[in-house]
Amino acid sequence: MAQDVYIIGTAMTKFGKHLEKGIKTLTGEALDQALKNCRLERKNMEAAWFSNGGWGYHSFQHAVRGQVALSANGLESIPIVNVENACACGSTALHSAWTAVKAGLYDCVLALGAEKMYCDDRAKTMMFFMSGADVEELPAFLAKFQEEERLRKEKEAKEKGLEMPKESPGSHSAFMDLYSIGARMHMEKYGTTQRQLACIAAKAHNNSVHNPLAQFTFPMTVEEVLADREVSYPLTRSMCAPVGDGAAAAVLCSERFLKKRGIDRAIRVRASVLRSGTREGESDICARASKAAYEMAGLGPEDIDVVEVHDATAFGELYQTEQMGFCSIGEGGPFAESGATAIGGKIPVNPSGGLIARGHPLGASGLAQIYELARHLHGEAGLRQVQGARVALAENGGGFLGRGEAAMGIHILEKV
Repeated sequence: MAQDVYIIGTAMTKFGKHLEKGIKTLTGEALDQALKNCRLERKNMEAAWFSNGGWGYHSFQHAVRGQVALSANGLESIPIVNVENACACGSTALHSAWTAVKAGLYDCVLALGAEKMYCDDRAKTMMFFMSGADVEELPAFLAKFQEEERLRKEKEAKEKGLEMPKESPGSHSAFMDLYSIGARMHMEKYGTTQRQLACIAAKAHNNSVHNPLAQFTFPMTVEEVLADREVSYPLTRSMCAPVGDGAAAAVLCSERFLKKRGIDRAIRVRASVLRSGTREGESDICARASKAAYEMAGLGPEDIDVVEVHDATAFGELYQTEQMGFCSIGEGGPFAESGATAIGGKIPVNPSGGLIARGHPLGASGLAQIYELARHLHGEAGLRQVQGARVALAENGGGFLGRGEAAMGIHILEKV
């Protein structure tokens, strides 16, 4: 287990609502781009990990998703592993590919994630997200919170002399309620404000203006974020990741392969960590996973130059920056509001626009983070470039178990 593992090719399709494209087409686009990026061919891939969460739910393509999607694009007969791990399946595919190369089983492999999340039946899509939690326990867990929310809105409407707002089916997922519960607990305990959450969301949207592959490429002010439609207090629509489609990929290789091929454009994987959540107690999955990643890399949070985190909501980014040690626990709000996480700040977070603005096609998100960080480490991120970036970190969480994520992958990358 001594040899280093390198990322030599990455790819990402444009994220958005691709009504005319299916999983096979999106897979082919990402595969072609990734191979072109590292100047390799399909015959060089010795194994592949295919990340997808919803193809079976939306289109009944179960069991052999990777074999179907990749064979349709000329990649077959090699070992293909299907990966499903909620929103963390992209980083899980990457971790699994890394593990196989690290162990010496293969010299050159592919991790690719593709997802079609957009559906005319939005309520169906929102129901899909609920499958990322304990479906037997989630309804009861949410019932008390949702009743409190109903009473709050009823009181607010009465005080303002307005009618009780009506919520359309599928207007938000249960996951937004879970994130809002965490945000409100944080606000009560540490004094975090809704405006601080809006600062995070506005930053994401303003960063994505310079990302041509992002789903949203328009700027937003803090005031515009606050004035947007409420999804689940304190979260407004602009603070939450949208539904969309897309694919992303990474090609990994061994040090032996790197030297044999004379590849001089590579990123070393300093750490690859996958952890699971716990059913009871406070959520500490990010603290545990990041601690293990720092120890594996021999680095600390002070050594990281740029970060991509799983901001399914603005509170997700706030909480994870605390858990990974970029600021003190309880200081995530003021830290973001100060500009510390902006491009040019102390530790730029989500220069891509994050899930909030880049988009969140579930199976592709973790690998899209790797694509973004590779651009910065290679100095190719354009107007959103983090200057002098040499070490980067990606955090990709998925599902809910107890009070936190059910799964999480963290990767630390280094320019070589």
